[in-house]
Amino acid sequence: MMIWSAPAHRTPAGPATAMHDEPSPHAVYQITRPHKRLLLLYVVRCLFAGPFFPIIFLPALFKYETLRYRFDGEGVAMSWGFLWRREIILTYARIQDIHLARGLFERWLGLATIHIQTASGSASAEMAIVGLAEFEDVRDYFYSRMRGARFGDRDQSHGDGATDRAPGPEVVLELLTEIRDEIRSLRGRMGQGGA
Repeated sequence: MMIWSAPAHRTPAGPATAMHDEPSPHAVYQITRPHKRLLLLYVVRCLFAGPFFPIIFLPALFKYETLRYRFDGEGVAMSWGFLWRREIILTYARIQDIHLARGLFERWLGLATIHIQTASGSASAEMAIVGLAEFEDVRDYFYSRMRGARFGDRDQSHGDGATDRAPGPEVVLELLTEIRDEIRSLRGRMGQGGA
């Protein structure tokens, strides 16, 4: 009889201790499938169905076998299904909220589900990324991309890689100088027109 033990939890001194640390996008980009422990989670959940176990387990097995993820610089995609293939693609600019869910069995197996919501008006999540063991890294990566998508939309369209950077001091100084000169010009015109 094989006894499975829960994986060791990350310590606070781990690589992504706070949301201030930027997770490596390359590590996230390499995630293409759910963790193997997701199949064990499906088995445990389906055992509660008793004699209906095969009927409930087969769709879960098909989903596990066909589930694929793709993370890239533009967004995240998830697809699954044999006969009826379903695919969801979300760009980082559309993501409004991220929720991390870990039930009792998921915590025991060291897994989590990331629920992603968009501004579609739906109360439920637009995408649920299930079976992740690297859930903290993926969550932190999404948060960093959300900040970049919100504050760097114009920079993203130029393709110069300056999505998360604030304008340099020269640009700010030039903009403030233009504003000052415009205000002086308006004051001068107002002073001449009122005399």
